[in-house]
Amino acid sequence: MNFNKILKSLFGDKSTRDMKLIQPYVDKVKEAYPEIKALSNDELRAKTKEIQTYVQDAGKAQREKIAELRATIEETPIDEREEIFTQIDKLDKEALDNYEKALNEVMPVAFSIVKDTARRFAENEETVVTATEFDRELAADPTKDFITIDGDKAIYHNHWTAGGNDLKWEMAHYDVQLFGGTVLHQGKIAEMATGEGKTLVATLPVFLNALTGNGVHVVTVNDYLAKRDSEWMGPLYMFNGLSVDCIDKHQPNSPARRKAYQADITFGTNNEFGFDYLRDNMAVSPADLVQRQHNYAIVDEVDSVLIDDARTPLIISGPVPKGDDQMFEEFQPLVQSLYEVQRKQATELLSEARHKLSEAQQHANDKSTFQKLQEEGFLALYRSYKALPKNKALIKYLSEEGVKAGMLKTEEYYMANNNREMPKAIEPLYFVTDEKMNSCDLTDKGTAWLANQVKDDQLFVLPDITTELSALEKEKEEKAIDEQTYIDKKDALMAHYGVQSERVHTLQQLLKAYTMFNKDDEYVVLNGEVKIVDEQTGRIMEGRRWSDGLHQAVEAKEHVKVADESKTLANITFQNYFRMYEKLSGMTGTAMTEEQEFEEIYKLDVIEIPTNKPIQRKDLPDIIYKNETGKFNAVIEDIKKSYEKGQPVLVGTVSIDKSERLSKLLDKAKIPHQVLNAKYHEKEAEIIAQAGKYKAVTIATNMAGRGTDIILGGNSEYLAKTDMRKKYTFEEIEEATAFNETDDEKILARREEFRNLVKNYDKGIEDERAKVIEAGGLKIIGTERHESRRIDNQLRGRAGRQGDPGESRFYISLDDDLMKIFGGSIITKVYNKIGVSDDMPIESRILTRTVESSQKKVEGRNFSIRKNVLQYDDVMNKQRVIIYKQRREVLDGDNLTEEIGNMIDSVVNTIVPQYITNDSKDIEGLKKEIFTEFGIESLDILKQEKFEAEDVIKELSEKAHNIYNAKSEKFGESMRELERVVTLKIVDEKWMEHIDNMDELKNGVGLRAYAQKDPVVVYRMEGFDMFDEMVYDIQYDVVKLLMHVTERDEGAQRQQTSEITSAKLQETSAIELVDGKISPKEGGIDKTIRNEEPKVGRNDPCPCGSGKKYKNCCGRQ
Repeated sequence: MNFNKILKSLFGDKSTRDMKLIQPYVDKVKEAYPEIKALSNDELRAKTKEIQTYVQDAGKAQREKIAELRATIEETPIDEREEIFTQIDKLDKEALDNYEKALNEVMPVAFSIVKDTARRFAENEETVVTATEFDRELAADPTKDFITIDGDKAIYHNHWTAGGNDLKWEMAHYDVQLFGGTVLHQGKIAEMATGEGKTLVATLPVFLNALTGNGVHVVTVNDYLAKRDSEWMGPLYMFNGLSVDCIDKHQPNSPARRKAYQADITFGTNNEFGFDYLRDNMAVSPADLVQRQHNYAIVDEVDSVLIDDARTPLIISGPVPKGDDQMFEEFQPLVQSLYEVQRKQATELLSEARHKLSEAQQHANDKSTFQKLQEEGFLALYRSYKALPKNKALIKYLSEEGVKAGMLKTEEYYMANNNREMPKAIEPLYFVTDEKMNSCDLTDKGTAWLANQVKDDQLFVLPDITTELSALEKEKEEKAIDEQTYIDKKDALMAHYGVQSERVHTLQQLLKAYTMFNKDDEYVVLNGEVKIVDEQTGRIMEGRRWSDGLHQAVEAKEHVKVADESKTLANITFQNYFRMYEKLSGMTGTAMTEEQEFEEIYKLDVIEIPTNKPIQRKDLPDIIYKNETGKFNAVIEDIKKSYEKGQPVLVGTVSIDKSERLSKLLDKAKIPHQVLNAKYHEKEAEIIAQAGKYKAVTIATNMAGRGTDIILGGNSEYLAKTDMRKKYTFEEIEEATAFNETDDEKILARREEFRNLVKNYDKGIEDERAKVIEAGGLKIIGTERHESRRIDNQLRGRAGRQGDPGESRFYISLDDDLMKIFGGSIITKVYNKIGVSDDMPIESRILTRTVESSQKKVEGRNFSIRKNVLQYDDVMNKQRVIIYKQRREVLDGDNLTEEIGNMIDSVVNTIVPQYITNDSKDIEGLKKEIFTEFGIESLDILKQEKFEAEDVIKELSEKAHNIYNAKSEKFGESMRELERVVTLKIVDEKWMEHIDNMDELKNGVGLRAYAQKDPVVVYRMEGFDMFDEMVYDIQYDVVKLLMHVTERDEGAQRQQTSEITSAKLQETSAIELVDGKISPKEGGIDKTIRNEEPKVGRNDPCPCGSGKKYKNCCGRQ
């Protein structure tokens, strides 16, 4: 017995200790339940109102005091408001603490109410109560088919439509589900096995926490589950007077979605909750806001949302000027030809490397010849790697013993002394691919090849703009050209450089699309669209696009419509979004393997909930084969045996191409089967639901079909729908499976047909279930170990639900990615020496444990990487919190005059010292600046011989305030609205630019490690310097626009004013009020001073010739 087993025998494991701590809460629920069960239906609902009032009264005093304090904010000077906000935060914390205490007190009664409501629905066709106004509102909604009104009575039926399916309520909570409900209420993660009823368990804490009236969010991973679960569980809540809605049913920014957030319980997908947060922080009017305070959320499949997708940013994008002016389709054929040339060359180089390295072994006794052949062989191999690093033949060869190590040694030689010898290594290549740097660059040879193809040797060459600008300057100084000619020529140079830069960028992105992104691995093409596939789950990441033109490049490669270029308007990661909730909990079938990450990042404890019935599934040891061919042959044989005896098989793969390879082998073996991967995601629930049928064989990526139980024998409703699809349209089937009242005879006939089909299948399913159980239940076959144990456990957990029989086994080959990492090549060498054939299996629990140990190491490494990414993400998140908080204060405030006054002072105090110092006084420059910014032509102080910067600041500040106060008094309420709209728009524009700048900084900051600097520390320091610059830029532009506002006709209404667009503000330096609406002023500022140099846009190429954008180069000075 090892040390861990001794400790477990003495103190018990974590799960046992956790259950002991939760047991007293469950006992209290059991004590309260008999009394609740004895209540009449009306008394049960009255009990809900009673505890709801008790809970809400617990925070009533604090809420009233907060409302009083908020009413005083506008009248309080800015420098004194912080104290009010501090008091509000303190009171809010007190209110939340009081709510939590009250919820803990009423929890036994609340859980009992939910439990007995479920029992009453299950045992009675109809549950009759005295109708309330809320009941009547529900009955008036045609989508609420679970309730009807008869006089003064409301009748709740126990069948209704959920997710488009006819559903009869047959569930009641069992004891272990009370454990799960308690864990979720405590703000922890409940790990519950597949089939243990996570959705029903969630009704307990959801109902309890909704009593506060502060809102509960139930978060799912896709919109089908969000809509289904809101309709499935909704009647349980609504029977007891709680409102329920689903945001995914309504359009963004609509009144219906705003109403959904006001419901006591709101269902939705993780994506939509996050996007609504971003949209709210882009709103220009308080009426556009939809979300309220983030109170309590329960996240379904919490490991998928908070681990797998945690650092994937939600991005709201918008069009950029000339976003449809692209070159991807124009140059795609050219790049494809270039790629094919290098692909052929890479194959030849790999063949050469194989031959020379093999020949070297034959001359092992001749040291000179051996060394020469090895050097030549590894150089050819390295060239093949730099040509096409994702070549599958190359990857397989690199997995052989000693091959990758030899290539890396060659790489070290050519990278020494700052890549001095690298040109020799890459000389034969047309372009060089670097996976680590995510780059693909042309070589001289590639440039020459392209020049020959297009008959233009300058088409893909960036001009030496620094030299050209210097020559132009010299011409100007020597009076060879006049001022206007100089300006025109310089504009032409910059325009040409911009076109060339865009052309080179297009070429690089197309090369990356061909060399680093493979169809059916990184993405799929569905309905004429390129959709990104999550590498962990195999699911399609709807709405996600690669940035910086890469997505357009992939679209051009696949010959689908190339979308217009866009820019990031707002972004946030799930990790940062969900950490905003006051209380967060989650549920999943597999979380224990990620316990440390949940604890460190989210402060969430993971509690393992016991199953209702003992698990009958047999988890068999892994079987290891020498190579992938032997492994897949064994998998096919295993499937064939199970198929012949009728045992259903679910085969899990790690990628789409592996799924399709298995499918072809099964076709060859003439075994009927279904394939489920990202290509067929629309059929996901239907295919998975039938995976438990007699003789069913289903191939799926490991995470496909999460949230759908596999029922032995099959699902009668899905089978009935499948039959009806042969005769009816989707809409007709939807009508046939609904419960709303209708007189349409055709619909009634279809409903009768559907019910009869379901009844017929129900009879057959019971017999089929018995046959499946006799055959051994559902069999799970894993075709490869994933680097995460959690993913493997999720696959295993599809079998053995609710005490059903089943078995699972993983087949492994030494070619698998995980085995390559941990010595697969060494074991292969041993196999070859002892003469093990491809089809000879090795089965050993020791090997299984070794593989799991390897997985732990990879998980640890991945966690370290994610923690490092988190450090970068936290920097941006802190800035986001600050800017969004200030933005919300602007949005909610009625009068920003004082804030604008502070901005004027800040700008004045920044501008003047730039021109007036102890050493010099640039009076003309200052005059230009103050006229451009404030519209003030001159200052009296500047006419004096002696003055200090403080004197200038005093007079300029006084004049600017007087001018602005006069405008404010003259324009009245119109000016107040103008202040708000201008400030919001400028904040949004500068924040968008800042997001791009921070991305650029993050991409380049890693190189600081070479200078012995911590990249994270540098990112944090420079990031906040950039943030300070952005804040000043906001102040500068807001003051500039507002100081130049003029008027034609007075009066502007809030709705009209908010119509101002970002584009209008970008295109003008002055605005005016015209017939009560904000408008750009014709001609801009009355007297404009033309700069001698043409203006360089912040996103234009920098004229210094660095190749960077201006904002990230000289524009930062």
